[in-house]
Amino acid sequence: MGLLDTLRGELVDIVEWIDDTNRTLVWRFPRWQNAIKNGAQLVVRPGQVAVFVDRGRLADVFQPGMYQLTTANLPILSTLQGWKYGFESPFKCEVYFVSTRQVTDLKWGTPNPIMLRDADFGPIRLRAFGTYALKAADPKALLTGLVGTDAVFDADEVGELLRSLIVSAFSQLVGEAHVAALDLAANTAALSEQLRKRVQEKIDDEYGLTLPQCLIVNVSLPPEVEKALDTRSSMGVIGDMQRFQQFQLGQAMLASAQNPGGGLAAAGAGIGMGAAMAAQMGGALATQQGGALAQGGPAAPPPLPAAWHLAVNGQAQGPFDAAGLAAAAARGQLTPATLIWSAALAGWTPAGQVPSLAGLFAPPPPPPPPAK
Repeated sequence: MGLLDTLRGELVDIVEWIDDTNRTLVWRFPRWQNAIKNGAQLVVRPGQVAVFVDRGRLADVFQPGMYQLTTANLPILSTLQGWKYGFESPFKCEVYFVSTRQVTDLKWGTPNPIMLRDADFGPIRLRAFGTYALKAADPKALLTGLVGTDAVFDADEVGELLRSLIVSAFSQLVGEAHVAALDLAANTAALSEQLRKRVQEKIDDEYGLTLPQCLIVNVSLPPEVEKALDTRSSMGVIGDMQRFQQFQLGQAMLASAQNPGGGLAAAGAGIGMGAAMAAQMGGALATQQGGALAQGGPAAPPPLPAAWHLAVNGQAQGPFDAAGLAAAAARGQLTPATLIWSAALAGWTPAGQVPSLAGLFAPPPPPPPPAK
């Protein structure tokens, strides 16, 4: 800075801060050798507080307004510098402007999943993220606890500390609340307010900051758990699984009939689906006949499903009818331990556990007696 600039600075002095960052919390007014003229104008805009610091000691604090710096409105600084009858121009002092506006575009999140014991799922891992707002509540405590001699102090410099405090408080909160994972969404508002209060208790007196808002935006489960929940929800929406399977088979048969270029493979698939459909219809008929028997009417024995599939070396083979199953049992391809499936079964089942197939594994009859 040249001599002319220095003289001009001592002749006219306006101390002010125009903040256009919306993230700066503290800003130190730059003065050449910290010299401030007697009678200088101090402009403190709404959302600001000006703090005078003399040789590392906090002095006077000015709220929003316009002031002329004289001994009368600098009582603490006058005492610190020993002014009894006014001060000479210029005097040396540091002026810090502290923003009291809210910084609202701040985010937090769990860097690693949180382990919890859930009533529905047992031990699970949760992730969460949200937003929070930051505001300077005590300028003196902020300057003493965090700023020190920094010329500019913004929200990013304290962001890591606050995110760590929020994540730590959130982990303790959800662990103590014993809220089921599926009920967290219904309790987000209450948990957010409790989280804000817990973090506020840690930063209020020590750092001079306040959190007007601390929100939990989302809590998520691991992807594999979410996929299992989606599957379970889909099953609940489907309802009657047997009727759904019949509908799916009917749709597949229609698609196969509309694709004449499928060749023998498509024809075989259509035959298999038709057999499975017939088996399902036979099962439904058997159920109706069972109801008639319960009412005292005659009922025929349930028919053997017409389409069976065997699991051989991890591959599904079939469909087989009753004669095909008997032949497979005679070849040793079908044993009581062989997994078998048909539309009448809930899933792949060992053949020995299917009552309608018990005759295939009965011991052979004894040899007839010799002729006389």
